[in-house]
Amino acid sequence: MIDDTPLTDESVTVVGGGVGGLSAACTLADAGADVTVLERTDSLGGVTGRLELGEFTFDTGPSWYLMPDTFERFFEHFGRSVEDYYELTRLDPQYRVFYKDGDRLDIEPDLDRIRAVFESYEYGAAEALDDYLAEAERTYEIGMDRFVYEDRARFRDLVDPSLLRAAPALTHLGPMQSYVADHFDEPKLQQLLQYTLVFLGGSPRNTPSLYNLMTHVDFELGVYYPEGGMYSLVEALVALGRELGVSYRTGTDVTGLDPVEGGLRVTTRADSHVTDSVVANANPAHVERDLLDPGQHDRDPGYWADQTYGPSAFLLYLGVEGEVDPLAHHSLVFPTDWDPHFERIFEAPDWPEDPAYYLSVASRTDDSVAPDGHHAVVVLLPVAPGLDDGPERRATVRDRILDDLAENAGVDLRDRIVAEESACVSDFADRYRTPGGTALGLAHTLDQTGPLRPAHHAPGVEGLYYAGAFTSPGVGLPMALISGEHAAEALARDADGSRLDGLLPNR
Repeated sequence: MIDDTPLTDESVTVVGGGVGGLSAACTLADAGADVTVLERTDSLGGVTGRLELGEFTFDTGPSWYLMPDTFERFFEHFGRSVEDYYELTRLDPQYRVFYKDGDRLDIEPDLDRIRAVFESYEYGAAEALDDYLAEAERTYEIGMDRFVYEDRARFRDLVDPSLLRAAPALTHLGPMQSYVADHFDEPKLQQLLQYTLVFLGGSPRNTPSLYNLMTHVDFELGVYYPEGGMYSLVEALVALGRELGVSYRTGTDVTGLDPVEGGLRVTTRADSHVTDSVVANANPAHVERDLLDPGQHDRDPGYWADQTYGPSAFLLYLGVEGEVDPLAHHSLVFPTDWDPHFERIFEAPDWPEDPAYYLSVASRTDDSVAPDGHHAVVVLLPVAPGLDDGPERRATVRDRILDDLAENAGVDLRDRIVAEESACVSDFADRYRTPGGTALGLAHTLDQTGPLRPAHHAPGVEGLYYAGAFTSPGVGLPMALISGEHAAEALARDADGSRLDGLLPNR
C-alpha cells in the first residue's frame, strides 16, 4: 500500500479517450497527478461509442456487459459503486441462438436450465458441463487474481513463489477446439462453449484453452445491460474523472510525440506542450509508426506487420418499424459448420459465404433507444482485417445478411428499415488507425497472451506507456479497464524509482 497521492506535481497526458485511457486517467488523478485526456474525435469512449439516428440510439461497439465484478471492483477503489452512475439489468434470456438447420435455443440465467439444454443435445452432457464449469471457474479465479488484476506484463513478473499454486491453470495451452471436443461430441454444444472467443479476437483453433474461463463468465456470472446502453459506462468513467480533477479535450488530434529534457513533447494540430509522462490509449502500432520519429523506440520495424490481429467487423445500425420477433436482446446465428467462416478471418482472408453473425436489439430491454412501435437493431458480422469494403461490397454483404436473417431466424427486416448506417474495415482503420482496420486489437493467440503481449512501458521511450487492447491483459471492456490501471501503476513505479504495490486505495 502506498500514499494516496504519490504523483503530486506530476503531469500526465493521456492520448486517446477509450475505456483504457479513461481508466488510466482516473487512476492517475486519484494518485495526485495533473491529468489531461486528448481525444482526436469529438466524443470520448473510443470504440465504445454511441450513434444517434433520429430517434434511434445505438451502441457502436461493445454491447455485452460481462464480468460485472470487474466494474464493481474498479469503482469501489474510488469509494464509489456502479449504482452511483448507472443501473444494470440482468438479461433473461441472456441470448438466443439460431442454428441454420432450423434449431433454436435460449441460454437463460439459470444453471439448471442450461444443464437441461446440454443434456437435451447429448446424453451425459449435463454432468460433463458441471466438470467443465468447475475447471472454468478455477481458471477464472486463478487467472484473474494472479495474472489479470496483478500486472505480469514482463517475464520477470512471473518469478514469484505465489504463482506455484497457479501452475495447473497454465497447462491449458492447447487450442480450445481440441479441449472442448474432449468434453462434448455435439457440434452445437461445442459452438456454445466457443463463440465467446470472438470477443477475444480469436478462433477455436488459435486461442489457448485457458480461455475456457469465458464459459464461467458467460454461464455463471451472467450477461447484463446498463440502462442507456454501453455508453453509460463511458459517461460514468468521464464523470468519475471530472470528480477527480481530470481535464478532457476532444477534437484534438495528436500528431507527434518527442522525448525531450524532462518528459515528452506532445504536438497537436493546434499547439504543443511538454508533459512528464504520456499514457497512449491510441494503439501502439499507430504511435510507433506515426507519432514517434524512426529510431525513437526499440521495437523492430516489422514487428506490427508480423502480429495476429483480431477480426474487423461489418456493422449495420438499423432503425426498424414493427416487431422483430423472435430476436432476443442478444441473438446469434450460426451455420452448422462455422469453420469456413473462421478460416476466412484468420487463414485465407475473404468475405464469408455462409456467415456466422450476431444481433443486438437493445430496445428489447430499453425503450428509450427507439421510438414507440420500432426497434434499434445492430447486426455484427466478424470479418478479416484488411478486406476491401467499398460501397458495392458493403451493399452485397448487407443484402446477403438480411436475406440470411429472414431465412434462418424468421425475421424479415428488409422492407421495414427507416434509419440505417454501416461501419466496416476502412472505418475502423480511418477512425481508430488500427492495423488492417481490426476492430479488437491483438488476438489472444498463445504467443500473444500474458507477457507475450506488448508491455505497458513503450520500449526505449522513457515516460511513454500503453493502455488498451493491444497490451495486457487483453481484449474486451473489462480488460481495457484493467489495462488502464496497469499502465498507471507502471508509470507510478517508474516515477517512484522502485516497484510499488499499486496505486489504488483499498486494493
